[in-house]
Amino acid sequence: MKSESTRTVLVSLMAGFGVALAKVGAAVFTGSSAMAAEASHSLADIANDLFLLVAQRRGARDRDDRHPLGYGREAYFWSLLAAIGVLVAGAAFSLRDGITELIHPSGTSSFAVAYVVLAISAVFDLVSLHQSGGQMSDLTRRAKRVVEEAGAAAVLPTGRDDKADAGPVDVGRIHDRDDDRLRTGGQDLQLQDLLHQSAVTSNPTLRAVFVGDLVAVSGDALALVGLALNQITGSSIPQGVAAVLIGLLIIRAGLRLVARGHELLLGQPLQPTDEEKLRAFLLAYPGVTAIRELLAMFISPGQVWVVARLDIDDQLRGDQVESLVSGIAAAAKQESENIYRVDVVPIDATQATP
Repeated sequence: MKSESTRTVLVSLMAGFGVALAKVGAAVFTGSSAMAAEASHSLADIANDLFLLVAQRRGARDRDDRHPLGYGREAYFWSLLAAIGVLVAGAAFSLRDGITELIHPSGTSSFAVAYVVLAISAVFDLVSLHQSGGQMSDLTRRAKRVVEEAGAAAVLPTGRDDKADAGPVDVGRIHDRDDDRLRTGGQDLQLQDLLHQSAVTSNPTLRAVFVGDLVAVSGDALALVGLALNQITGSSIPQGVAAVLIGLLIIRAGLRLVARGHELLLGQPLQPTDEEKLRAFLLAYPGVTAIRELLAMFISPGQVWVVARLDIDDQLRGDQVESLVSGIAAAAKQESENIYRVDVVPIDATQATP
């Protein structure tokens, strides 16, 4: 998944360089405000992709003594900086160009050049969108399968008396918050499925690239409409309006990315369905009598840290308690590829608080 996300960012970065150079040249040559707004957006996208590459590399570092939970949250931090950069750079320059054009209309010297550059830019942007959209589609299909399996599963045990008939509990794949909103009953995807998954996924780089590609393609369409209306009417106001709309579109996407990055940095909890599966797994484990406290949250894309304070059987000896603790951690990580670490705090009757 990490290598695929890196490939997606690299494709977006290479496409962005080509698009930015073409749009900057076209904006200078034609004097088009809509093209200038798109050039500003493309330059901001390049900076955004560079931040995302840093996020991928720094977030993938192995844990060490100073960071026992690894560096996964670095991906959230650098992705948040990238989202803020999109707001400050792309949106600000697009709005400035659009408002300036509305107040002081200018002329476009060569519509043909602008159209050719927009067509080339659209091709690059669509190539990048194909890469990020394909990865987002795979992620969405996996999430839908998890939701379907969770909905079809039998009721999980919730107390010690059910252990005898419960058997092993499959923790399975953990899915991101609000995945239950996805429409199930088939693998056909629609745009709203992909948009929803981009809003809730714990993978910040894929989300940023996918949303950025959608905004880029939409910006190309707005710039094209503005240019065409300018050529038809002889007024440059449509280009100014297009530039302002591009700026507002960037603001909407940037705020969405910032809000999600902030939430992930604070610590995203598990979906209630997944928390119930974890509770059932713990209660079904021999020697566990009750769960005093269960904390589980994402510490990096797709990786969950679990802390559990458990009441244990008073009859267990010290070596048996140690075996129980290590056994729970090993079994949980074996059951789900998403569980990064499990910390179990055993509590006997003398330690339990009322």
